[in-house]
Amino acid sequence: MPRVVVFDEFGGPDVMHVVEEAVVEPLAGEVRVRIEAFAVNPLDQMMRSGTSPATVPLPHARLGVEGTGVVDALGPEITGLKIGDPVILTAIPDASARGSYAEYTTVPASQVVARPAGLGITEAAAIWVAYSTAYGALVEKARIRPGDHVLITAASGGVGRAAMQIAHQIGAVPIAITRHTARKDDLLAAGAAAVIATDHMDVVKAVRHHTGGTGADIVLDVVMGPGQQDLLKAARPGGTLVAAGFLDPRPTPFPRSTPLTIFSYRSFEHTLDGVVVKRMAAFLNAGVRLGALRPAIDRVFALNDVVEAHRHLEKGLHAGKKIVVTV
Repeated sequence: MPRVVVFDEFGGPDVMHVVEEAVVEPLAGEVRVRIEAFAVNPLDQMMRSGTSPATVPLPHARLGVEGTGVVDALGPEITGLKIGDPVILTAIPDASARGSYAEYTTVPASQVVARPAGLGITEAAAIWVAYSTAYGALVEKARIRPGDHVLITAASGGVGRAAMQIAHQIGAVPIAITRHTARKDDLLAAGAAAVIATDHMDVVKAVRHHTGGTGADIVLDVVMGPGQQDLLKAARPGGTLVAAGFLDPRPTPFPRSTPLTIFSYRSFEHTLDGVVVKRMAAFLNAGVRLGALRPAIDRVFALNDVVEAHRHLEKGLHAGKKIVVTV
């Protein structure tokens, strides 16, 4: 019997356990995917601990919002896919029922795309969530252009690293923000044109310095909270701020009389849109082929060690690199 990770109560990593469960036959418009690897994301931790903004029904809840594998079975009325095709999962909005922490999952065919040929299994498992979020925020929302100065908060995180690579692919200039000076060299090596460490630098002055006094054209804010006020001041008049995360749990003051365009972005608004998903997939394929886009992997665990994978996530030592579990 195939294995699947479930949890029956909210709590720490130990609430997860591996059980055996029969596979689900795909219905019309669905495909069954044999999972080869999946990535561990902060959203998984939130769901498991009971802090997710979305309701997670118990017991027997599943986890996992991204992964990669091969098509194992096709439901009726499926075209463009065949059994054995390597694919990436692009959206699992009902992760508590169909999550990727399993040997098999069944999803709508519109929620898989072909796996880029240049990616290994562990990299393919780790690319979609971070890169689709950064792409959606920068390309679809902010309309990033070559030469734009892009200010990226939480740049050491997965979305931040993806945003720096995407900015480079387009010809924009990524300016990284981090809380720790010790991460400066790592971020420069990861592609930042400049690094602003908030433990000893003034964000507004530093951005003005690195942009010739004009300010950032685009701000990607995945942190929110009171610090957003400095980001608004660091952007040029007429610039764009995209709020795409909530790492700071403190309230975010409502911006008043700002000369910026401000968007609130959640990835599902695009990853559930088949037309946009095709654009995302084409962009990722091109970036992988050119060597511009490549997720960084921290550690790889086996499925039976999924509890240890979550413990590793909670230690916070992966510094934005992805934690992957092979199946």
